[in-house]
Amino acid sequence: MTGLWSGPPVVVVGIGADGWEGLGRSAREAIATAEVVFGSARQISLVPEHDSVGERVPWPSPLVPALPGLFERYAGARVCVLASGDPMFYGIGVTLARLLGAESLRVLPQPSSVSLACARLGWGVAETPVVSVVGRALETVIPELADGRRVMVLSADEQTPGRLAELLGRNGFGGSALTVLEQLGGPAERVEAGIAEQWQRPAGDSLNIVAIECVADPDHIRATRLPGLPDELFAGDGQLTKNEVRALTLAALAPAPGELLWDIGGGSGSIAIEWCRTHPTCRAITFERLEHRRQQIIDNATALGVPNIVVRGEAAAELSQAVELPPTESSAPDAIFIGGGLTQPGLFETCWSHLRQGGRLVVNAVTAESESLLLSWAAAHGGTLRKFQIYRAEPLGSFTTWRPQLPVTQFSVVKLHSADPRNEVHE
Repeated sequence: MTGLWSGPPVVVVGIGADGWEGLGRSAREAIATAEVVFGSARQISLVPEHDSVGERVPWPSPLVPALPGLFERYAGARVCVLASGDPMFYGIGVTLARLLGAESLRVLPQPSSVSLACARLGWGVAETPVVSVVGRALETVIPELADGRRVMVLSADEQTPGRLAELLGRNGFGGSALTVLEQLGGPAERVEAGIAEQWQRPAGDSLNIVAIECVADPDHIRATRLPGLPDELFAGDGQLTKNEVRALTLAALAPAPGELLWDIGGGSGSIAIEWCRTHPTCRAITFERLEHRRQQIIDNATALGVPNIVVRGEAAAELSQAVELPPTESSAPDAIFIGGGLTQPGLFETCWSHLRQGGRLVVNAVTAESESLLLSWAAAHGGTLRKFQIYRAEPLGSFTTWRPQLPVTQFSVVKLHSADPRNEVHE
């Protein structure tokens, strides 16, 4: 339906907790002259009943699947949509721009809750990361936590502050200061503050935002967005790319915001998890043959703040069918990592055929048989071969010795245009 809206521009009006009184003249006129007004029940209630407003239609639930039908039903009408604060900041305006086309909208924003919260606290908006847990898992806050950092969390409801305090305590940030700001800009505005590990305040208003001033426990394992997290952070049966090799592997995969990774032979999920932790918009699908490992990938991904990783079964079986993703996402991966099943006939060729032009493929091998395959693939496709040998210090009696880890051979290659001779398969 994108770009097919034939009526007058849909006016999207941001409305704050101060309601009708806080709106400017243009916003009031847009609402007053609309034939139909969409919004949440709370937002619609902020418009005076005596005003000459057309039909008032509360949003259905679930909302997004119902939007095309709603706008088809009111095609050609003067439509006004009410939104909270700035409609283009985690708001309905973004969804409508995708659905109807930006040229079909007229957006009249108000200050966002983040702008208002930063104004109250004296924080710089441009310097403050924001995490929305509205319709998202609370654990997505975890990758943003770092000692001394300030973070804003858009709450899902009145339970979010208490749940957030518990999450911080479980992840080594129990000493962090929390400030809950409710009904910002309205007559019922209220601010509550406290320490996460001491948080005992009852649930307040559902319209709230939480400001975190992070304080890390120095005894807790430190986890940053940079690849190479300590191995202890990954639970499982030991099927794990060790942190030194993992850092080198992620460097070869070279994640960028919004990109999609396929992780073949997920094990503990460490590669896919670290890929997604590099940026909130990075996505990953991991393929793992064993059911108990698929569950440990899910558990690890949740514990490390990237619960949206897609976990599938054995790669060969899954890739014989089309990999299904939401229609807004591309199914062609930007990068593929093969960490298991290298000797399975046709696996490399199948992965290569799915990889987009310009995409990266990285393969790690630890056996002689797998290494011989990498040599032949490099001869056929070009790319780079490397071998890593990691040593770790361990006690030997009263002395210290160096224990070698298994050497790892790595093949990395970029899929060039099909006309490039380096992409020809040599029989």
